[in-house]
Amino acid sequence: MNKKFNTVLFILGATVLNMILMILLFLIGFVLYGWALAPKFSAEVNTIVLLFLFLASVIGTYFLYHRLMRFFSSHLDFEKYFSPLFSRKKPSK
Repeated sequence: MNKKFNTVLFILGATVLNMILMILLFLIGFVLYGWALAPKFSAEVNTIVLLFLFLASVIGTYFLYHRLMRFFSSHLDFEKYFSPLFSRKKPSK
């Protein structure tokens, strides 16, 4: 496999991982909220809390993904296995 193919696989895998992490964080928050606090509040408050849970799962996924990439980048040489996504333009002569 070449570097470009590795890069494409990495981006696809990272996207799937991000989606799975976001769904898991949302479901965990949803179940905990539904089990502990949802019966105590009105439907309007529950709607706002669901929006907050979704935003918290997106933000939480960003931080988890950032930590995972920092961990992997310290243990792997990305330049060895992946091609750069954006290359510099060659200066014209």
